[in-house]
Amino acid sequence: MTPAPDPPARSSTPSARRATVPMTKEPEEPREPTEPGRPEHETPLPPDLVAGEHDRRHRTHRPWSARRVPAALVASVILVAAVAALVDVVAVRAGRPAAAWRRHLADALATRPLDDVWVLTGAAVAAVLGIWLIVLALTPGLRHWLPLRSPAPGLRASLDRDGAADLLRDAAMRVPGVSTARVRVRRHRVKARADVRFRDPQKVKGDLTAVLDDERDQLVLSRPPRIVVRVRQRTD
Repeated sequence: MTPAPDPPARSSTPSARRATVPMTKEPEEPREPTEPGRPEHETPLPPDLVAGEHDRRHRTHRPWSARRVPAALVASVILVAAVAALVDVVAVRAGRPAAAWRRHLADALATRPLDDVWVLTGAAVAAVLGIWLIVLALTPGLRHWLPLRSPAPGLRASLDRDGAADLLRDAAMRVPGVSTARVRVRRHRVKARADVRFRDPQKVKGDLTAVLDDERDQLVLSRPPRIVVRVRQRTD
């Protein structure tokens, strides 16, 4: 028996069949340069930061009045006239004579000319009442309320003029030099009168105008009125 031949020794050099794979890195796609100071992902602003712009888009109007008093008066007059006429017609159908007021009214309408004083007076009163009812139907009323800007289309809010005047008067009293202040709020103008005990009246007027303008802006009125300030020096 012959001994088995020794296994061939491993060579320190790689085999010719084994190919070397180069370790290379794929080139990255060029990225577009971003503007300095601008983040890649912009986050939306919170709602409270864009409230002013949103409020400007939704201006509200005055709420419409229910007109309860005019409606009650008109309904009462129509009801009384209809009931009186119905009762008289039923009485005539039952064989009784017509009421004296209806006979007198029918005779007056049949005999009086159109240029009679009473006919013209009645026509003028009817025309005035008709115009009054048309104005009430086409106007919202509630002139004592000031509409506010709304953050949503279906949301409405209003501020009483006396409440707005109280807020503006409290702001005016915080101005140094003002002893007394009187504020009247109208639809398009705010009149402020102040008595000055010390300081220069012109400086007090400038500070008072700035304070009232700021307070008016904080009221968030739909149509901000114009501020008119008058000061008076008091030495007594």
